[in-house]
Amino acid sequence: MQYNDFSGLILVNKPIGITSFKLVHIIKKKLNVKKVGHCGTLDPLASGLMIILVGKYTKLQDKFMKQDKVYYATIKLGIKTDSGDLDGKIISQSNYSHITKESIEQTCNKFIGNIQQIPPMFSALKVNGQKLYELARKGITIERKSRGITIYNIDLVEYKKDSFSIRVKCSSGTYIRTLAQDIGTELNTDTVLINLVREEIGDYKLKDAINIDEIKENDKNCLLKVDF
Repeated sequence: MQYNDFSGLILVNKPIGITSFKLVHIIKKKLNVKKVGHCGTLDPLASGLMIILVGKYTKLQDKFMKQDKVYYATIKLGIKTDSGDLDGKIISQSNYSHITKESIEQTCNKFIGNIQQIPPMFSALKVNGQKLYELARKGITIERKSRGITIYNIDLVEYKKDSFSIRVKCSSGTYIRTLAQDIGTELNTDTVLINLVREEIGDYKLKDAINIDEIKENDKNCLLKVDF
């Protein structure tokens, strides 16, 4: 099979409902190229900015993976699932009548800085060569080591009686689902992530991204070039 010799990056707005792997597969097929990779997984229920690397640019994956991220997250109060988002089973429910806008703001501020975070079982992180979510789907939970991350800021964007939305700037390796659960624990209630949008990766922004259907067959005009 003859592949196109394309190289570059594409800023793509991943829609809700497909995996990051599926997105890569679609682009690989559309452009008819041999090598395509991405710079940071988004869950099927999450949407937003993904950097797709094509051809020789796949060698730059580590440079993009390590860049800071900005997320917009909506968190529902009073419910906890085994996955941390709406994809999982409800495992507990609790009262949240004591929660106020002020208590959420105060609690979010406690997470700003260099903190330790335990990766969730429902993640693509590999332990002993096996992805954690594969074990989680079998009902297996294993001990995970905490790791250092940095939360630069958390802004409360919207507050409702049973949910709130925040914008988070953080280092790579941060799990927003875990942050949402940890905020709930600190608030003395259950929480679940119900919406997640990645808005920025380093200097790249969601507003500059294109949709999948804007990528045409065998069209290299969607590829961006960058200097390193």
